[in-house]
Amino acid sequence: MSGLRVVQLNVGSLIEPHWDRRRHEVVAWLDRLEPDIVCLQEVWEDSTGANTAGWLVERAATDWHWCFGGFAFPEGIWPDPSMRFGSAILSRWPIDHHELVPLPVDHRDDPPHPVYRLQMELLHARTARIDVFSTHLAPPPAQAYHRVHQALFVDDAVRARHDPATSPLPPIVCGDFNAEPESDEMRFLTSTAVLRDRSTFFQDAWKVAGPEGDPGWTQHPDNELYAALGLPRKRIDYVLVGDPFGRNGNGLVQRARLACHEPVTGIVASDHYGLVVDIGWPDRAEGASS
Repeated sequence: MSGLRVVQLNVGSLIEPHWDRRRHEVVAWLDRLEPDIVCLQEVWEDSTGANTAGWLVERAATDWHWCFGGFAFPEGIWPDPSMRFGSAILSRWPIDHHELVPLPVDHRDDPPHPVYRLQMELLHARTARIDVFSTHLAPPPAQAYHRVHQALFVDDAVRARHDPATSPLPPIVCGDFNAEPESDEMRFLTSTAVLRDRSTFFQDAWKVAGPEGDPGWTQHPDNELYAALGLPRKRIDYVLVGDPFGRNGNGLVQRARLACHEPVTGIVASDHYGLVVDIGWPDRAEGASS
């Protein structure tokens, strides 16, 4: 195998209904897609139950290595202070290092409702010498001012943790960014906007290699879980891959498709559709295939 397959999905394992059934759907999709790396958001654990990503890992066909990182909810949202809500990263290879990083916020103009005070995360894992990040930016649509600040921070955090001289691929950043492609925060990350006299470049996998003419909605009223929210269709979930320039095809996005968008077991996996992305890795060693 000469490529890397990445799956991105916000599983909605705490907030959205029917997780006891949907989790089997997520496992079915992972087994079908056979990815190398998976990034999941809205994963949780507490002192009384199994981590929701851990439940998936135990039942999947692949012998996954994985890590989790999350934060407690603000007071007033959840009664159990032991609960942690965040991201998980699954890999076919051992995870050599992982780190949970809180995303910055600016609460000066926030309304008092606790949902506006959620601590969002950036989870970093190094596996097979690849730097993988899972993130979840501020959810409310009106909080673009948070997300701009967070996008700048994510760029800084990735730069600080990725050494291009020692990694076979550029950094991979997956997540629910809660921002559409034309937003300032996403245009900054994909090199079509300058913020605060800064610029950067990640490949937006869907824009680079998604089906021609397909907008790639990751939330759509055709999804009954999302339809219940009464919101418009959106593309807010991404796989971003760093600059492949000078890497002889290593890190070039080759293909992007929706995943977890059709029921396999009779129920949709999440209120989000997922993404499956193939990334070029001509130098991938045979020993890294499993």
